[in-house]
Amino acid sequence: MKEVREKSHRLPRSAYNGNVIVSFTINTDKRVAYFNDVENIAITAQALAEAFETHLGHVGVYVFMPDHVHLIVSGSSPEKNLLDLVEGFKQKTTFRIRKNRKAFAWQKDFYDHIIREDEDYGAQVRYLLRNPVRKGLCEHWEHWPHKGVLGQTWEQLVVNITTS
Repeated sequence: MKEVREKSHRLPRSAYNGNVIVSFTINTDKRVAYFNDVENIAITAQALAEAFETHLGHVGVYVFMPDHVHLIVSGSSPEKNLLDLVEGFKQKTTFRIRKNRKAFAWQKDFYDHIIREDEDYGAQVRYLLRNPVRKGLCEHWEHWPHKGVLGQTWEQLVVNITTS
């Protein structure tokens, strides 16, 4: 029987190093709504913050949906890699939630998009933050409780997305 090999859809790992901005969508396995549990969200947000700090993230914004998380993050160091950040984040989350004797699993892979200089960063962030509105979970993105920023305040994010 011939071995089936998965085709890589990623750019070379080096493309995720340094001063790059990447949008990630990370789904739970079988799209199970693990993030309807606020304890799971708290554990996951803490693991994300730690991975962000460990891998020298510059700034970021995230939104938890019931069965996935959206994340836009930028790197700040040529020797650190944003794929390592996401992989470390996924590993910590799984370990910590299961340690609490709860079921949890991420989908094996995730989606990513490197945001190029000629793309509108503000539009990307606004699209991410409006995801709960598009899914009918709230009327205004500001009302969605399961979102956050990394390496910046909400006020700094607003300046960044209105001046980019």
